[in-house]
Amino acid sequence: MITGCFFAIAATALWSGNFIVARGLNESIPPISLAFWRWVVAVVVFLPFAVKRLIDEWPEIRRHKLYLSVTSFIGVTLFNTLIYFAGHTTTAMNLSLIAITFPIFIVILSRIIFGERITVKKSAGIILVVTGVVLLISKGSLASLLNISFAVGDIWMLAASILFAVYSILVKQKPEPLSISAFQLATFILGLIFLFPFFVWEHVTVPSVVFDTTTIGSILYVGIFASLCAFVLWNKSISIIGPSKAGIIYYTLPVFSGISAYFFLNETIRMVHLYSVLLIVSGIVIANHEAKKSV
Repeated sequence: MITGCFFAIAATALWSGNFIVARGLNESIPPISLAFWRWVVAVVVFLPFAVKRLIDEWPEIRRHKLYLSVTSFIGVTLFNTLIYFAGHTTTAMNLSLIAITFPIFIVILSRIIFGERITVKKSAGIILVVTGVVLLISKGSLASLLNISFAVGDIWMLAASILFAVYSILVKQKPEPLSISAFQLATFILGLIFLFPFFVWEHVTVPSVVFDTTTIGSILYVGIFASLCAFVLWNKSISIIGPSKAGIIYYTLPVFSGISAYFFLNETIRMVHLYSVLLIVSGIVIANHEAKKSV
């Protein structure tokens, strides 16, 4: 139990660093290039561990190529790239707070796609989460909300959260014969292939990246630790304590991001962030509590 919780906390802490990199490198490396090199590193590091499964399961991969293509385009090509775009205009704290709203979008999309019933508790949870997000992007000011004067990065991150919810629903539909490692490596590679034309376009239109020690270290971090290591730790956690308990620990993401942003990026933690955390986490717990009871 303690080991499983530790793995979940470690994975969440590693993922929080992704938002620090997204914000910290917003002037050093363009968003598409950061996403591209992140997945290059992830593929290179993951390849020796999963290539045998990929080869063995190649017939299944070919059979489900459309599903894998859609899943990888949403989860790999678009999702993290939008996070890095968002990091140019909003804080790491905002990025992590909006990131944890994805379970609510899963509830909404499950209703639209699968016709799942939205209960009173789920509805209350959605209202609380939406209120928390609105409070966050408006910075607690009704006037700024009415004038729609919030950071565009908050909108990019909201779009990324919706895409991650879609990706999560697609992952649940993973074909049985495909192992997790083969599935993950296939989506990493496909997502990188889909990202390549955008990388070329950015490379032509934006000044070249200067690969200094900070940039290289950050790319290695998001490629190895925020991708591969966090994924392995998270899976180990789920196998020990289950997805529900691990999911609750994931909601501590803004805590890790907030502390890291305070020390590394000199970001200020304001009362609006604390109120937003309270509303968003309360809403997610209420909605998930109902979902868990109905299983």
